[in-house]
Amino acid sequence: MNRPDFFIVGAPKCGTTTLYNCLRQHPEIFMPSRKEPRFFCDDLDSGSERDGFFFLRDEASYLSLFSCAGKAKRIGEASTTYLYSEVSARRIREFCGSASIIIMLRNPVDMLYSYHSERYYNGNEDIPDFEAALAVEGERRRGLRLPRNAANLKGLYYKDVAKFSIQIQRYLEVFGQDRVRIVLLDDLKRDPLSLYKDIFTFLGVSQSFTPEFQIVNPNKQVRSKMLKSFLQNRSTRLRGVARRLIPAGGRHKLAQYMARMNRKYVSRRPMDPQTRKWLNHEFAQEVQILSEMLSRDLSHWQTTG
Repeated sequence: MNRPDFFIVGAPKCGTTTLYNCLRQHPEIFMPSRKEPRFFCDDLDSGSERDGFFFLRDEASYLSLFSCAGKAKRIGEASTTYLYSEVSARRIREFCGSASIIIMLRNPVDMLYSYHSERYYNGNEDIPDFEAALAVEGERRRGLRLPRNAANLKGLYYKDVAKFSIQIQRYLEVFGQDRVRIVLLDDLKRDPLSLYKDIFTFLGVSQSFTPEFQIVNPNKQVRSKMLKSFLQNRSTRLRGVARRLIPAGGRHKLAQYMARMNRKYVSRRPMDPQTRKWLNHEFAQEVQILSEMLSRDLSHWQTTG
């Protein structure tokens, strides 16, 4: 049975979709059409019906994603929740002891701003204002001010999601430095071809292949809030009718199609300068730790924006 042996584990909004799309093009690599199966992070899964759509829980269903891998030299998947999860590194090691791990990072302040926008777009956040969402984080830890039917509720602890150094350390301890490759979005934007060649070398596949690449997964907004609410909060009765009339795969594809039709791409307004100043201060020590871990000067992260 085909099983994945490398994993893009995050972080969110750091270029993982771009990398996933490029690696899928390589003739020696197989990655399934479903990005984000989120199978190894059950600590983030509340067990709710909504989370059942967000997290793949069944191992047979998970392994079926790789049934068409054929004789691919490397088989992989990408789930950005694996980095934040406290159990994913250990669970992946138990599943595949020789796994290769790819971690993508960017300025944590910029990641937070983009991540909040993405959660609001997909219905897992109900506060459109970034600063207001950060302000209620303490209440949400006590089970208050939670969005209705949101998936991955722990993802609402925004500042924890951006504490990359702790998350990276878990993977280094479990897999060792030789099997963990840390990539910066800065490098992907500056010299994508060199970065891809480096990852091909890390994965042990041919460097002669040149993928077509572009930065994808831009900022999104919904066209109709009414349709978004309908797709997210379908009644139990309506779900029962849909189950009787439409096969499971068809229901998922129909929902995806409707979501795509309700999507538009817009530029995100710049972060408020005072908010950036405050967050830069909050993450100053984190950036310093990351600089030491990666042996790179990341001080420019504290002055950009």
